[in-house]
Amino acid sequence: MSEAKNAGRHVSSAAAKAPRRLGLIEGDGIGPEVVRSARVVVDEAVAAAGGAPIEWVPAVIGHRAIADVGEPLPERTIEVLAGLDAWLLGPHDNASYPGEFRKSTPPGGAIRKRFDLYANIRPARAFPGVRAAAPGIDLVVVRENSEGFYADRNMFAGSGEFQPSADMAMSISVITRGATERIAHEAMRLAASRRKKVTIVHKANVLPRTMGLFRDVCYEVAKAYPDVRVDDEHVDAAAAHLVRASGDYDVVVTENLFGDILSDLAGQLSGSLGTAPSLNCSANRAMAQAVHGAAPDIAGHNRANPVAMQMSAAMLLRWLGIRDGDATLTQAAERIEAAVAATFAAGIATADLGGAASTAAFTEQVCARTHRR
Repeated sequence: MSEAKNAGRHVSSAAAKAPRRLGLIEGDGIGPEVVRSARVVVDEAVAAAGGAPIEWVPAVIGHRAIADVGEPLPERTIEVLAGLDAWLLGPHDNASYPGEFRKSTPPGGAIRKRFDLYANIRPARAFPGVRAAAPGIDLVVVRENSEGFYADRNMFAGSGEFQPSADMAMSISVITRGATERIAHEAMRLAASRRKKVTIVHKANVLPRTMGLFRDVCYEVAKAYPDVRVDDEHVDAAAAHLVRASGDYDVVVTENLFGDILSDLAGQLSGSLGTAPSLNCSANRAMAQAVHGAAPDIAGHNRANPVAMQMSAAMLLRWLGIRDGDATLTQAAERIEAAVAATFAAGIATADLGGAASTAAFTEQVCARTHRR
């Protein structure tokens, strides 16, 4: 059969597949710019891998939602997400919301809680061509996402933070066996596919009940993964060790607050929070969300670094591909990751990394490279 006929058969086969529906939530500040960049890159990579086109389903949060319906997370948006398995969430700027919404749970946290996206997977690795404080870093922080020290997520109703008087405030940390077991399994499975090492990060020396339970349950789960080496560290020691010898880490599993702090540290050590992706997931749903904030000061100036959102989208495609056995999605994820790395290696970067590329120009370069092998 001729190459032309082969190509035609390939296109017809891809077109015959039902389109996959993914949510698209642009958010605030630079959110629309980086989310649109990720969408374009995903479309290019999926096409290059021979997959069916993505059907994007828009949903609204943040300032636009407040202007439209009077609240930052409309019930209509929740309804849209409930009909989807996966979506992209842009950064949001809840610090600038009107007073009544500033103190409430941010949209991202509320979505994670509503859909029980209990695992927050945050890789940190240095790219060739990007100046990094830790050039050898290549690790993943697996952050328990549903309880811990995050007061807005650890109660059935209301918040785990209290203020009995004007001069006293208290916060409750919640650690449960069930939540710890499932995040430990996530970490062990991930490590088994990487360098087979897990570090449990805790503070059991001063919080022996809560952090001790977290540490001990992780070790119990580890018994089911004999090929994975497991150790543990106090969070303060881990922070120092990350700076001194980040290459010693493979997978770090920890509770919510510690995971938030350590993953930001690891992201900065790898070069910039602008390159730090993350995936929030459960067994059946996933949300791609960059680690960085909304950066309202540069919004609309075509200066935002879109890499974190692009790489988060790649994580989402890989999660779907593995879950559904869809090789085109895992190939598309690989194409995005390779294209971003090749763009950096070519000396192309946005201003936050010392480059001169605009958001749009960087996106064009990545799109072009998704078609190369």
